[in-house]
Amino acid sequence: MQTGFVEACGHQLEYQLIPAHQLNRPTLVFLHEGLGSVAMWRDFPARVAAATGCRTLVYSRYGYGQSDTLEAPFSVRYMHDEALLALPRLLDKLEIRKPVLIGHSDGGSIALIHAGGARRDVSGLILMAPHVFVEDISVESIAKAKVAFEATDLAQKLGKYHRDPVKTFWGWNDIWLHPDFRFWNIEEYLPRIDCPVLAIQGIDDEYGTLAQVEAIRNRVSGDVDVLELADCRHSPHKDQPEATLNAMAGFVSALS
Repeated sequence: MQTGFVEACGHQLEYQLIPAHQLNRPTLVFLHEGLGSVAMWRDFPARVAAATGCRTLVYSRYGYGQSDTLEAPFSVRYMHDEALLALPRLLDKLEIRKPVLIGHSDGGSIALIHAGGARRDVSGLILMAPHVFVEDISVESIAKAKVAFEATDLAQKLGKYHRDPVKTFWGWNDIWLHPDFRFWNIEEYLPRIDCPVLAIQGIDDEYGTLAQVEAIRNRVSGDVDVLELADCRHSPHKDQPEATLNAMAGFVSALS
């Protein structure tokens, strides 16, 4: 496994690159959630890499993990900036072409924006609990996270995964609770996406409803498969790891 840091848009980003075990497979690129990082994926990317034989990239975005810490608040377009500016430069630096983007939550939204707006070839999208618009349930749960961060040891727990957990948390929480963010919407990108898509949604997701994946299924130009998982909240790869892994492996196999 190759590990290190790579520069993108003026920031040093930590990454791990797992080599391919089979020929003629696309590279998988994991895009983490709003409080995620390389470490927070734990062994799941390695399991997907082993099941698919694909070269696999995992990285922490600016402000997360061991990447450069956040210097200024995120704007409403922070996911656009990642999808259209930072991610293309990162892929070019690591010579990755036509990846399969695997995004969780914010990472799923970034994958959609990139596929629909960056004008770059993408082999496929695997989306876990993606957001395409802001729902009341999202805002309510993020407001609860704020209370938990202020009243519990959540900062200490996040310190295991982030260089500066306080900046990481508030960077994410502040922008999602900003009044202007209530109007954030990326549905305009969906009709421009013509690659295959697998959308995975937990029925018990506390941050979003099935309306998110239904919007993707109804508006994306390419083929869309939706997997709804019972007994699953916001993190399918943690709550239903085997079902999620099997679905991902089948999707990637069908691309070959």
